[in-house]
Amino acid sequence: MTEIKNVIFVGLGGVGKRLAEPLCQYLLYNSPKTLVTLIDGDTYEPQNAERQMFSELGNKAEVTAQELKLLFPKLAIEAKPKFLTEDNVFVFVPEGSFVFCCVDNHASRKLLSDHCGELEEAVLISGGNDFDDGNVQVYIRHRGKDVTDPLTHLHKEIAEPKDRNPAELTCEERAAAGTPQLIFSNLKVASEMANAFYVVTERGVAYNELYFDIKTGAQRPVMRRKEVK
Repeated sequence: MTEIKNVIFVGLGGVGKRLAEPLCQYLLYNSPKTLVTLIDGDTYEPQNAERQMFSELGNKAEVTAQELKLLFPKLAIEAKPKFLTEDNVFVFVPEGSFVFCCVDNHASRKLLSDHCGELEEAVLISGGNDFDDGNVQVYIRHRGKDVTDPLTHLHKEIAEPKDRNPAELTCEERAAAGTPQLIFSNLKVASEMANAFYVVTERGVAYNELYFDIKTGAQRPVMRRKEVK
């Protein structure tokens, strides 16, 4: 297994929360010295209970960190109760990180993709969905070169986001910006992000984007691979 020092979750909503527990369970037995960092400036509220499981109301990163520490006391887990911004991304996402981007806005995806593009070593796995379809992207940097394409490649909606970073929005604006979500699609995205993590760490690069549609059962992996020099 590839040595893993840092695993970072950006966003602990419908996808990130579903992904964090099985990932921590896997790390406990396969890479127990990994530092797990949870980043989210949002809070769990009663209306989130339709798709998300949480033990109490409060900041998503802090609540999830408390829950995971009880389940996995031997893992190093820390919470950053803030939104990722241009001012803190350099601190929160260091060299050699495995980053799970579980946000619902393109501005944050672009921020992470651009930042990872400046690192020597990084793996960025991003997942998202509409109501019943979605995709997972895998962006890998090795020795300062792109092994696979950044999130912005062939995705104009990420390269030129029309939305804003949630740190720039009020609570009311963040609530209004949300779109209807389906718990089963969230589960599918989380599962495929975990699968991508396994493939990258155990098997090497097999694909850098995967599309799915739960209505039809369709699923299509795509490989756009760059040569590492």
